[in-house]
Amino acid sequence: MAGNTLIRAFAAMLPLVIGYAHAAGEHQVRLLWPNGAPGSPGNSKETIRLNDRGEHIVSNVHAPSVTVYLPAHQKRTSTAVIVIPGGGHTELWMDHEGYRVAEFLASHGIAAFVLKYRLARAPGSPYSVEKHSLADVQRAVRLVRSQSAQWQLDPQRVGLMGFSAGGELAALAASRFDGGAPDSDDLVERQSSRPNFQALLYPAIPPGLQSSPDTPPAFLLGGNEDQPAISQGLAELYLALRRAGSHAELHIYEGVGHGFGLRADNTGPIAEWPQRFLEWLRELERKAGK
Repeated sequence: MAGNTLIRAFAAMLPLVIGYAHAAGEHQVRLLWPNGAPGSPGNSKETIRLNDRGEHIVSNVHAPSVTVYLPAHQKRTSTAVIVIPGGGHTELWMDHEGYRVAEFLASHGIAAFVLKYRLARAPGSPYSVEKHSLADVQRAVRLVRSQSAQWQLDPQRVGLMGFSAGGELAALAASRFDGGAPDSDDLVERQSSRPNFQALLYPAIPPGLQSSPDTPPAFLLGGNEDQPAISQGLAELYLALRRAGSHAELHIYEGVGHGFGLRADNTGPIAEWPQRFLEWLRELERKAGK
């Protein structure tokens, strides 16, 4: 009986193990801080669960990292996007707001890096959004830029794409950046943390967000049935960016709520949002003369 119970338990775990290995295990994973993230405890064992869709949800992140999705050599555009999943700062929805998005981008010649960041609102978390989670995004930008030659990227074409809580972090990183520390012994820290563009999808919009002409161009997207703080907040952010002299494009979809991400069962105009992003990015690069 005990043996049969173990077999059944192992069989139940197989979809999680195989699916997660397929999503992330075939791709290089780079720790943001190989010797440990500042302020993180020694325990770095992540927790993975499946929701009712069979999607992988990660929590207990103490060793922030990026999973690398490089396009086929003949398709490479030299543009990079750091993909930041959401999950309310308590967990990370890694498939429809992470790995699937990265696969789509890589299939269109764009290198993608799926970020696992420290979770400030998980029970008992020692982290904060604006100190640790934001630092993870900033470090990811610096890391990708520092490895641009190895990955055949243009260091001036490194952007962010954030979903929900990940969109909040992307917005913060696009307003709080620096030029790097040129004298640092850490070669990564010598790089600028300023993203060259930002894509915010149904983001939690940080209060008091400041915009200026130097704010990176923004692609803003959400649904009108999302909570007003997001749906109306996106419209207000668009206006603030334009008033500040920064480039922005806004898409609000009728009859759409929160958390749609990139899923096979998305239907109607919202299913085409990845194409809208590609069009925006190509136009941005055209204007920049790339």
